[in-house]
Amino acid sequence: MQLALSLGRRGQGRTWPNPAVGCVIVAQGRIVGRGWTAPGGRPHAETQALAQAGDAARGADVYVTLEPCAHHGQTPPCAQALIDAGVGRVIVALGDSDARVAGKGLEMLRSAGIAVETGLCAEAARADHAGFLLRVEAGRPMVTLKLANSFDGRIATGTGESQWITHAPARRMVHAMRMRHDAVMVGAGTARADDPTLTVRDLGVTDQPARVVVSRRLDIPLSGKLARTAAQVPLILCHGPDVPTELVSAWQGLGAQMCVCAVRGGQLDMADVMQQLGAHGLTRVFCEGGSALAASLLQADLVDHLVGFNAGVVIGAEGLPGIGAMGVARLREAPRFALRDTVAIGPDVMHRWVRSDTAP
Repeated sequence: MQLALSLGRRGQGRTWPNPAVGCVIVAQGRIVGRGWTAPGGRPHAETQALAQAGDAARGADVYVTLEPCAHHGQTPPCAQALIDAGVGRVIVALGDSDARVAGKGLEMLRSAGIAVETGLCAEAARADHAGFLLRVEAGRPMVTLKLANSFDGRIATGTGESQWITHAPARRMVHAMRMRHDAVMVGAGTARADDPTLTVRDLGVTDQPARVVVSRRLDIPLSGKLARTAAQVPLILCHGPDVPTELVSAWQGLGAQMCVCAVRGGQLDMADVMQQLGAHGLTRVFCEGGSALAASLLQADLVDHLVGFNAGVVIGAEGLPGIGAMGVARLREAPRFALRDTVAIGPDVMHRWVRSDTAP
C-alpha cells in the first residue's frame, strides 16, 4: 500500500477533478501490475494496473488508495473492471465520500465474491486525497498558503523590492510544490507588482497547473505575462460582478476563464471564491500571496496548510509584512497551526504546518 500511495502522488496536480489514485497488483508475492491516475483524470489507476497485469490479475491481490468507482462516467466503473479481471482480493486504504461511489464500489466487489479489506494506511491516504475529499464534502479545494519571508517576516522592502529574499534552492522547491497542485493562486497586487507567469519551470513539466488571480475589479494588465500566456496555460480570473463587460470580453478573448464571485465588505468573499473554484473542479490550490490575499484566506478559515521559507536576512519594520491586517485583538482569535516539519533548503529554512484547533 505504501507503494500504491507513492504512485498516486505522481498524479497530484494533474488529475483534477478526479483524485490521484495509486494501485498495485500482487500475485504470488510478486508485483504484476502498477498504475496511477493519468493526467486529466483518465485512465484510472486500476485500469492501468490491470492492463499491465493482464491474465496475472486473476486471483491476485489488489492494493488501491481509494475505493474503486462504481458509476459510469466517461469510462466504465473500476469496480466492474476488477470483477471482470477475476481478482481475488481488494485492499482499499480509504472509502470514497463521493455520493456516486460511497460504499457502492466495495459492495459491488463483495457481491461478486471478492474479498475486500479496508483501512490499511488510511491516515496517509486521507492526507493524500484531502483536496479531493474537501471538494466532495465541503465544495472547496484544499488550500496551501506559501510565504517566503525575511527572518523578521517581511516579503519586500519598504520600496517594494522582493526579488530575491530566498535563494535558488528554495525557489526550486516552490516550483516542485506548484507541480503537485492543481492551481497556483495570487492576488491582483502580486500580479501587478511582479508580472509573474506562475508556471513550473526547469523541472521538465509538460502539464502546467492552472493559474488563478483573485481581483475584484480585474485591474491587472492586459499586456502582462499572464495575459500573453492565457491561451497556452489555463488562467482563471476570479472577479466581482461589477466589472465592465468589455474588460471581461477582452480577457475571454485572450483565453482566460472568468469566475464571477460574491463581494462582502467591499472585497471578494473568499469563501465564495473557493466554492467557485471547487465547482470548477480544482482540488488543490497553492496560494503564493500577496499579503492581503493571505490575510483574507486566514480570516475566512480557508487555509489547510502553511509553508514558510525563511531567509537569514532582516528588513525591518518599514518592509511589507507577509500577511496583511487581520484585526486580531486576542491570541485566542488567531488561527493556529501545528508544526509538521522543519527542513534546511540550501541557506534557507522551510517549515510546514497543518491546521490545528489546539490552544497552548
